[in-house]
Amino acid sequence: MKILIVGLGSIGQRHVRNLRALLGEETELLAWRVRRLSHVVTPAMQADQNQEVEKVYGIRSFDTLEGALAEEPRVAFICNPSSMHVAPALACLRAGCDLFLEKPVSHNLDGLPELLRAAAERNRVVMVGYQLRFHPCFLAVQKAVREGSLGNLLAVRAHVGEYLPGWHPYEDYRQTYASRADLGGGVIVTQIHEFDYLYALFGVPRRLFALGGHWSHLEIDVEDTASTLMEFQVSGRPLPVHLQQDYLQRPPSRGCEIIGDSGKIHMDLTGLSVTRYDREGKVAETARWENFDRNQLFLDQLRHFLECVETRRKPVVDLQDGIWSLRMALAARESIASGRAVELSEQSQDAHHA
Repeated sequence: MKILIVGLGSIGQRHVRNLRALLGEETELLAWRVRRLSHVVTPAMQADQNQEVEKVYGIRSFDTLEGALAEEPRVAFICNPSSMHVAPALACLRAGCDLFLEKPVSHNLDGLPELLRAAAERNRVVMVGYQLRFHPCFLAVQKAVREGSLGNLLAVRAHVGEYLPGWHPYEDYRQTYASRADLGGGVIVTQIHEFDYLYALFGVPRRLFALGGHWSHLEIDVEDTASTLMEFQVSGRPLPVHLQQDYLQRPPSRGCEIIGDSGKIHMDLTGLSVTRYDREGKVAETARWENFDRNQLFLDQLRHFLECVETRRKPVVDLQDGIWSLRMALAARESIASGRAVELSEQSQDAHHA
């Protein structure tokens, strides 16, 4: 099998390492590269300047996408900045590739209907890279919500915060996609995983209202803080869900609490634990994954995608799912700009659709 990688930054190289681990050396890896940085990004997120990525992983690089597609790869991974996703994704679909598309799908909705049509007309598998869907903490929470063990749901609080300059110690944070509007950055869309897992749990919100902006000392031209209140419909009733996102917190913090009239559940993605409380407030169940390797999420995600390619099955996060989470994030950004709530009611879905 020939596999094309578009973009060999940190996430592109992670997928390359995992493809080699799962498929071995016989799989031919191709790459279309623009920046042409040669260093290897290690699993510890350091840049090894003494090694060249093409040599280490046995990759053939091309100066043009057309040249790479002439090799007829079966699968393509889109791992370049989000503002540049749509054009190469569309070209790869038209060339007959199944597609792994890194999150977010894009930085706006331009070209996405055409992308959907191209995938449908050619019967291509398209998966969007939301690896938290494979996290044992999220899976435990999803199971509790689906089983109804919390009773009638009353409220949800989700949060994610991490100091942006510490993400990739090997590069200047001011030049990364997360910090630049022209590359599709900003905390709302860059930390879009939370919108995705809330969508997986509860569907599409009817409306939302957000506050946020560039409120810190960080030298960036995008929002670093956002606080979004969403109204979902669950079992015919409104469910208020609050999401806090920022680029500032040290130490990092990430998690979610779901409150029901029969108990509540707390997910700590930083501490790798899930605790469920009964209606009396006593601990009913606790699970911990103390030695969990984060890369396992990407390996499980990759196995699932490759199985979908072989079986022609719908992936757990398909292109339409990825577009819904992007719509939610963009609505939050629109609300910040307008100072008003944004209605999504005509697009709303009831909960437990997943």
